[in-house]
Parts: sequence; C-alpha cells; structure tokens
Amino acid sequence: MDALADGGRLPSAFFAPASSSFADFLAAHRPDLLPARRAEATPGVTLDAPHGTTIVAVTHVGGVVMAGDRRATMGNVIAQRDMEKVFQADDYSCVGIAGSAGIALELVRLFQVELEHYEKIEGTTLSLDGKANRLSMLIRNNLAMAMQGLAVVPLFAGYDVDADDPAAAGRIFSYDVTGGRYEEHSFHSVGSGSVFARGALKKLYRDDFSEDDAVVACIQALYDAADDDSATGGPDLTRRIYPVITSVTVEGFRRLADEDVERATQQVVDERMANPGGPQAPLR
Repeated sequence: MDALADGGRLPSAFFAPASSSFADFLAAHRPDLLPARRAEATPGVTLDAPHGTTIVAVTHVGGVVMAGDRRATMGNVIAQRDMEKVFQADDYSCVGIAGSAGIALELVRLFQVELEHYEKIEGTTLSLDGKANRLSMLIRNNLAMAMQGLAVVPLFAGYDVDADDPAAAGRIFSYDVTGGRYEEHSFHSVGSGSVFARGALKKLYRDDFSEDDAVVACIQALYDAADDDSATGGPDLTRRIYPVITSVTVEGFRRLADEDVERATQQVVDERMANPGGPQAPLR
C-alpha cells in the first residue's frame, strides 16, 4: 500500500474500524494486490507456468507431519529442483502447495498475513477450523484464475489446541479449486503424484504412529510418488536435495533439521536398494 500518498501520512483507511480479515481490507482498498485480481489471460493462449507437485501429511499420536518433494515442472521441463512447498502458517499449523507455483506462493504469504492480522486485531488466535475456513475463502477468490489453468490446491494441517484428546489433535484439511474444504483422516496427499503417495500410505499407516514413524511414512510415500510420477522429484543424493518435512505438535510448528531429514531419507534409499518396491504390508 502506498502509505505516504497523503503528504507523508497514512491513508484514512488505516484508522477506520475494519474487519479482522486482511484479505477483505486489501479487497476494499487495494484489490490489485490480491493474487486473484490479476489481469485475465489472453483467450486461446496457453500459459506454461511452473507447477509444484506432491505434498503428503500424516497424523500421529500427538500431532501431524507434512512433507513435500522439491521439484517444480513446466511442461516436460524441470523448472526448479529445490523448490520449497511446505510452510509455517502460524505457531500451530502448516500449509503445503500444489499447482501454479507463483500464485500458490502468493496465496501462502497472504494466508500467513491473514492469520497474523486476525491475531493482532482480535487479540487471540483463530481456531484450527477457523484457519481452515480462511484458507478456503482465499482459494475461492482465485477461482477465475483456476478456470484459466492457474489452479492452486493446498494441503493444510495443524495441531488443534482445543481438542479433547491431545493424542488425536493432529488434523488435516484438503481443498478443491472452488474453495471446498474437506477434513481428511489419518493421512492425505495432493499434487500430481498424490495417487501413488496415498496408495503407499494406505499400506503403511498405523493408528499408533510416533512422529518418527510418520516422518518415515512421508518419505516412503514421496519415494513411491517419484517412482511413478515424472513431475515428483525423488531424493537427489548427488545434490543433497531432500524433502522438506515439518511437524506440528503441542509444542508448536517445527521444521526438521536438514541433517535429520538426510539421515532418514538415506535409510529409506538404502532399504530400497535391496527392495525397490519398498516395505510390504502383511496380508493378515
């Protein structure tokens, strides 16, 4: 915003009572700054923009783990090998992005400011359901761009501080391009490799997962996704590029240290050298 437009003073909009939604504030005073208010693409012209791919999330006893591969593609070209797709939303939640990378990154930044703005205005944090609903609204506002092929489909997860059972406080929410919000249970994945990742998690998931178990399950699922989906990047041992893995528990958001992710990923890769198909679930 041009805060010095009026002789060096803040515009009057900054002093007027307003909604606790920062997105609503922008829509009223500077709608051009919203990702969804871009100029429309030229009809009949295909925009080949970088896309983020696979994100997975797994709940465990005491929280939730979210992980994302690092590859961004542009058609059949690898646009970026080390893109980060999983971010802290606030102290007790995280968000992963799949879809049009540029739009998705702007939407994540807006979502982060939205949550921080609400906390400053209201003096308290939104509930986890409230955060999920705010993200749904931002996605819905991007519908016009999604209809032009610039869709954003995030995955949201967090620790519900209001949950009756702390052991089951990890929650996962998925979305469609219209802003529809759906709560998932135990695990979920989005992006081009999501079908393969979800299939892997179906066989691996257990209700008594620890955080370490959830981390390994996420790495195994991303490995399977990369094995069958060319848009999903697998572990790049030569460049030391590994998944971004985050955890949210009662202690808050935490991004796993690179050396810890490297160690867990190397263990999975070593096991795959002996068994390329990965761990097998028992029939009974």
